[in-house]
Amino acid sequence: MQTNDQNPIILFDGICNLCNSSVQFIIKRDKKKQFLFASLQSDAAENILLHHKYKKNGLNSIIFIHGDKLYEKSSAIFKIFSLLGMPWRLFTVFDFLPLSWRDSIYDFIAKNRYKWFGKKNTCMMMLPKHKNRFIQ
Repeated sequence: MQTNDQNPIILFDGICNLCNSSVQFIIKRDKKKQFLFASLQSDAAENILLHHKYKKNGLNSIIFIHGDKLYEKSSAIFKIFSLLGMPWRLFTVFDFLPLSWRDSIYDFIAKNRYKWFGKKNTCMMMLPKHKNRFIQ
């Protein structure tokens, strides 16, 4: 699928069970089918990040791109929740916390995600009905 500046894009760690579960969570609740997805391990994600002049620093952050803006870590999560609508938008009340606090919590979870939730040997297989939501 080709990307465009209209659709928000979520880049995620494709072998992380927590990340894959989060993508499935978002797909299920994205009634407008607005989000596109790509694994950070993919060539598509690498090209998208190059286009946005972002230097990939490993797989420790979800990345959210909306228009010409790129968000990572807790900021990405809050932007995603805001676009999912109610009741998920309510979680953005925590956006008032200092970025350093929010990202410290995010980093702690990211550091332990494989230990707590496990990981796959390969990126997740998408269901055929969601294939058009994933950038290849």
